[in-house]
Order: sequence, then C-alpha cells, then structure tokens
Amino acid sequence: MSTFASYIIKSFKHDGHLHRMWLENALVPETLLHESHKAEAINVFINCQTKIVEADGKEWVSRIPGVSFFVPKQWFNVVALLEESGVRYYCNIASPPYVTGNVLTYIDYDLDVIRLPNGDVHIVDQEEYERHKQSYHYSSIVDSKVKQGLRDLLKRIEKNSAPFHEELVNYYYREWEKWKGRGTEA
Repeated sequence: MSTFASYIIKSFKHDGHLHRMWLENALVPETLLHESHKAEAINVFINCQTKIVEADGKEWVSRIPGVSFFVPKQWFNVVALLEESGVRYYCNIASPPYVTGNVLTYIDYDLDVIRLPNGDVHIVDQEEYERHKQSYHYSSIVDSKVKQGLRDLLKRIEKNSAPFHEELVNYYYREWEKWKGRGTEA
C-alpha cells in the first residue's frame, strides 16, 4: 500500500507574516493520483481534525475533513470540504505553492471563491483584497497575477475541470482512511 507523507502547510500574507498553519496534512502518493492530476503535477493533501495555528497563536482543530489541491504555477489553491450536504469547495486566490522538505507554503491574497454543493459560486472578500492591496502595497504585477488567478479558477469551475470532481475528492479521502486503518464502506 502506498504511503501518505506528512506535511505542514503554511499560509503567509504579502508582507511575510504568518497567516495560518495546518500542522498535519497527508500528501496523496503519486501512485494514487488520477491521471488528470498527475498531468498537472497537482499536490493533493488530506487533513481531518488537524491542529490549525493562527497568526496570533490561537490554536483550534478542524472539524470538517478536507482534500486540498495545489497546482504548480497557478495563482490559486482549492480545498474540498467533505460536508454532510456534499463537497463544498473553498478556493483561495494565492501565490503558486512552494515546497521545501515537508512544508508547503503560499501567500494568501484574500480573495476567495466558494462553490457550494449545489453548484452555486460566490466570490468573497473582495473588500479585504482591496484593503490589503493598499496596505501591503501590492505591485501591479501581483495585482495582475491575482486577477488572472481568479479568472483561471472561475474558468475551471465553469468547465468542471480538475480539481472540481467530487468523486475524486471522495476517492482520495477513502484511500487515506484505508491507509490510516479506519476503513470505509465502499
């Protein structure tokens, strides 16, 4: 059986200060990745009841299992939350991921897109983005990359392109559960 390696995911703000850390994330081994994810070298992580540390030091534990997708060179990442009503996708407009050792980092640029289980799509935190654009002095290049990332993400959502496939989200989570020894009914 393939091994899920443990990673820390760290989110930063543009000025370099820590935004949030997820302390236990299991990287889905390449042998289990769907061909569409392999083709883009997407890093897929599973977390469930992981400790999260906020910038102010506050700690809490996630309640909802998540499957996260980080696409190299793309200015967004996607967290598929496995809720009772179905998969809710919480998408962060963010710098491309950077991996060193067993730590993945990215810069969070505030803008978020939520795709609900019923398919409704909402862009949120636009005011926060505009506020931080001023206070952190985003360059025109960063602003352009953020806006392109939003367009690229919305296009993927519209076309139901990777990683917006609920059956693969559930597959990865079941494989991780099996590996953890919890098992699930097929």
